[in-house]
Formats: sequence, structure tokens, C-alpha cells
Amino acid sequence: MEFKELQGIINTMSESKLSSLEIQWEGVTIKMKKDDSETVHLKTIKAPEEHIKDSAESDAVEEINEAEVKSDENLYIVKSPIVGTFYTSPGEGKDSFVNVGDKVKKGQTLCIIEAMKLMNEIECEVDGEVTEVIAKNGEMVEYGENLIKIKQS
Repeated sequence: MEFKELQGIINTMSESKLSSLEIQWEGVTIKMKKDDSETVHLKTIKAPEEHIKDSAESDAVEEINEAEVKSDENLYIVKSPIVGTFYTSPGEGKDSFVNVGDKVKKGQTLCIIEAMKLMNEIECEVDGEVTEVIAKNGEMVEYGENLIKIKQS
């Protein structure tokens, strides 16, 4: 991609009402996100290199993965129902809805995903204990992306 093309995309993003844009082209990913001040942030990510594994390594990895699946039978993963910005609390300076180690109940608010200036509360669907908050506060999440891990009780 030429500099002029990239500059054109940035200008188009700045002038549009889009809040974020992701482009994948020839092994390069470009993510742009506008915040409320109408500043365009640009993040370029190189595509990961693929490595060839020999069969002994592959067998070992499969055995480990099978063991992890067996130990994670009571693990519930909260997935994003929409594309948007992930927030752990209702506002800046306020306490997080949940932290690692917290006991949660079905129907309890776990986080917020902002999409098109609407705040969407994500509620817990099981009783349990939060074991990991995977998504980072203030970052974009995709549909189906893992957000929070909960050990079901």
C-alpha cells in the first residue's frame, strides 16, 4: 500500500462518521479508531509468521490441549455479542463491575460494550467465580471474542 493511499484512507476516516475501521491487505492489518475528540488513531499489525511443526511436537500439543479441555469443563467463557469498545466499569474512576476472584450470579452486570454511542451491559449467564478478565479496558472487541472466564459453581 502506497503512502498516498494510506493518507487517503486516514482522511476518509477523519471526514466520515465511522468510529473504527479495520483493513487487512497483503498480510498487513491496519486498525483505525476515532475517539470523541475526532482524532484518528492508527495501529498497524504485521501478520504472524507461520512455522512448520514436526509430528512429535504436534502430538505433544494435542495431548496438552486435551488435558486442558478436561480440566476446563466447568469453565464458562463470556463472549462479546457485538462489535464495540469494552469497558470494565460504568465510568472513569469508578469501580469495575467484576474483578478476578469475585463471585458472580446469573443476571449480574459483568462489563459494558459501547457500540454506536450506546452502552450495552453484558450480564452473566451462570453462577460462579471470575477467573480471568481477558479483554482490556477501553479496547475494541469483535463479535464472538472472549471477554471473561468464569468457573461455574
